[in-house]
Amino acid sequence: MDKKKIIIDCDPGIDDSLAIMLALKSDELDVKGLTIVSGNVHASKGAENALRILKEIGRLDIPVYIGDGSPLERELITAEDTHGEDGLGETFLPRVEGVNYKEGAVDFILKSLREEDELSIIAIGPLTNIAKALETDKETMRKLKELVVMGGAFKSFGNCSQVAEFNFWVDPHAAEKVFNELHRNITMVGLDVTREIVLTPNYIEMLKQFKHPLADLIVKITKFYVDFHWAQERTLGCVINDPLAIAYFIDSSICSGEEYYVDIVTEGKAIGMSLVDEGDFYRKEANCLVLTEVNSKAFMEMFLTRLIPEHKKDILNVLNNPKYSYQNQKFDK
Repeated sequence: MDKKKIIIDCDPGIDDSLAIMLALKSDELDVKGLTIVSGNVHASKGAENALRILKEIGRLDIPVYIGDGSPLERELITAEDTHGEDGLGETFLPRVEGVNYKEGAVDFILKSLREEDELSIIAIGPLTNIAKALETDKETMRKLKELVVMGGAFKSFGNCSQVAEFNFWVDPHAAEKVFNELHRNITMVGLDVTREIVLTPNYIEMLKQFKHPLADLIVKITKFYVDFHWAQERTLGCVINDPLAIAYFIDSSICSGEEYYVDIVTEGKAIGMSLVDEGDFYRKEANCLVLTEVNSKAFMEMFLTRLIPEHKKDILNVLNNPKYSYQNQKFDK
């Protein structure tokens, strides 16, 4: 089987960590490295978290490269309120000794594109590193096979303002540059589909029962996330956005959507909003496949059975039992 070569650009982050786990437990993918951007936490903290997760799953062979940590124009605003002081749900996993992250995320991206054919990037944080690579060498960036982006919202409301999704809101100028200047295949895995990916209390309880190291780690790092989602929006469980971008890249049948021209608002009250030109007002050629539908059960089957394959039978029994299959359990405050 020919593996798909990828770089994961991320800001770990709870759901970024789950996405890294899924990618490295999937035989279809050849992960060339992780590049770290500021978003959920500052890039320096995110890089340390990436190493922690790599150690937990026995993959410290994967190189980690850090970006310079600052959005293109905005002052950095992080999300420790959502991900915890340490970015991993206040689990405070020990620092990894003997292996260090490296400087130069942009240089690593460009070098990899020069050396590798058919290389794609899955970007699950703000698009700062991608935009800076585009500024540095546009011709090389256009060798990119595909860019899958967890970010934006079409018909769904925002998660950090009425209209903006967090990754685009943190660095809207980077997102605007990438969408308008990359001229390569972009897929937007936005809140319209990721909001359907909920790690429900039933799934969490099932993971607890397995007494499995990786299952225990998932429960441990998502506990803070679960509490946040209840306090913020009365959701039971937690939305895990980023792993869906990995799952879609592996199996595109999990999601569907339509191609549109997409622009990003960079100023004012709607800063960070992804403007999806459904009505063709701009009369511009489509630059993005915007995902709008998702098979959440197919996602959860992939996610859980790949991370804990030893319990595949139990996982499938739960997923296929209607009384355990509820999603998006919400209550009025």
